[in-house]
Amino acid sequence: MTDSFDHDNLHLRRIRSFVLREGRLTPAQQRAFETHWARFGIDYTGTAQHFDAHFGRQVPRVLEIGFGNGEALAWASEHDLARDYIGVEVHGPGVGRLMNALAARDAANVRLYKHDAVEVLEHEIPPGTLAEARIWFPDPWHKKRHNKRRIVQPEFVALLASRMAPGGLLHLATDWEPYAQHMLEVMEAAPDWRNAVAPGQYAEKPDWRIETHFERRGLKLGHGVWDLLYRKA
Repeated sequence: MTDSFDHDNLHLRRIRSFVLREGRLTPAQQRAFETHWARFGIDYTGTAQHFDAHFGRQVPRVLEIGFGNGEALAWASEHDLARDYIGVEVHGPGVGRLMNALAARDAANVRLYKHDAVEVLEHEIPPGTLAEARIWFPDPWHKKRHNKRRIVQPEFVALLASRMAPGGLLHLATDWEPYAQHMLEVMEAAPDWRNAVAPGQYAEKPDWRIETHFERRGLKLGHGVWDLLYRKA
């Protein structure tokens, strides 16, 4: 399959959507990398991966970008065994924590990257690979001068669309209202996506997105939560 996305155009304009403040790994998290990375991890190589070989089967695949401590990804993969899950996170403690949780239940349907999600999408995930992509509670970069760092931008959602199977689902969620409005504006203008609810509308919280510790904390602080669902056009 030919990849028609303009990688160079995205690369030249890209601003990283994260700051790598690598926290200290606990002994358990360090052991996770030593013991479980060979099983659950995928080393970034900059070349297209053969995910059927990684998982040993051919089924629909879900990508979660920025899975944090892995709470939602662990739950989703355990309750959706018919699909495979690919998680991408740059922060080591969360990756280690999730690997320990996956090992505890002998998970077979999850593989993880500890790398920049944009580079993984650009170089490692072939076109048409994904049935679904999830970006839940990304950094809102709430200061106006930092808004350009938000991961949900026109170039990024165009790249993501190129990696989706026909009709693939994109699920965004945030507890920062200005970012929700930004997401809606970007997605409504994106020619590769159509709103799965109705034009210009947010979605009700789907059953498959559990309420995480992070979300509960935000709700206690009076934050709202906005979900957006889009299908590849």
